Amino acid sequence: MNTGVVSMRYARALLAYAKGQKVEDRVYEEVKTLAANYVNVPDLRRAIENPVLDAKRKCELLREASGGKDVSEELMRFFALVLDERREKFLQFMLWSYIDLYREDKNILVGKLTTAVPSKRLEEHLVGLIGSRTQGKVEMEAHIDPDLIGGYIIELEGYRLDASVANQLKRVKQQFIARNRRIV
Repeated sequence: MNTGVVSMRYARALLAYAKGQKVEDRVYEEVKTLAANYVNVPDLRRAIENPVLDAKRKCELLREASGGKDVSEELMRFFALVLDERREKFLQFMLWSYIDLYREDKNILVGKLTTAVPSKRLEEHLVGLIGSRTQGKVEMEAHIDPDLIGGYIIELEGYRLDASVANQLKRVKQQFIARNRRIV
């Protein structure tokens, strides 16, 4: 079966079940934690896909990677279903699909803000501005890049705005180069 089809089907089922139980926000946070652990701890994926480990041990690993003892019953039932159906090799894709479906359902935009120095105030201002313009919620990931010298770069839903000093200096340099070519 196609990985995307299987993953999306299971993710839709989890979202529908979580919404029915009114815990979709909690499940979303747990799924984000687990997805981050899948990326940061490559051995987790190998352990979950290991046919030697039994389903109970795999469930315990998934519980710990999702947030520990406080993981919702709905997510634990989902893990049991995935393991019973022997679909653990699709689990990471199911997590990503759930995150995408949840964000689409709740109108959440995901962005990346890169600044030369940490600026919580700028981040809050941009999140508020974008949220008010789009009537949605914004999840902003902040990064620091001293090479920008000043200003910021914001990437949001496929769009990029480069308002950095480094970019402005680069454009000025290109203008001087273009003028010098005309003179010669």
